Amino acid sequence: MSSEVLTVGKRKTAIARAVTKKGTGKVLINGVPIELYPIELLRNKMMEPLKILGDRASEIDIEIKVHGGGNTGQADACRTAISKGIVQYFSDDHELENTLRSYDRTMLVNDIRRKMPKKPMGYGARAKRQKSYR
Repeated sequence: MSSEVLTVGKRKTAIARAVTKKGTGKVLINGVPIELYPIELLRNKMMEPLKILGDRASEIDIEIKVHGGGNTGQADACRTAISKGIVQYFSDDHELENTLRSYDRTMLVNDIRRKMPKKPMGYGARAKRQKSYR
């Protein structure tokens, strides 16, 4: 077990930096406890790695600073940063890494999908201006 682990999670333009260290089970996102995160669905998504970890989650504190992107992108970036931090902190337990990877690969691997660029003659990446014959 390491004393302090720094990890990064990314999703679209959101970047989350997490510090995992020995503690009492507190998880802070931009200085606010994760339990007070306003969107319940995203809060549950971010807490998935901690639930998979089980009782050992009370042994560590995680402090996350996240910026850029929207709510969902930030939540996914936090989730990846939390998962990577847990795996690196408990580096002796390879079963934990395999469990997280089999549950959802994006917990440990950044999602590299990005928005397609807008094309000429259209309103977006795919939509085109309608053509009228009369």
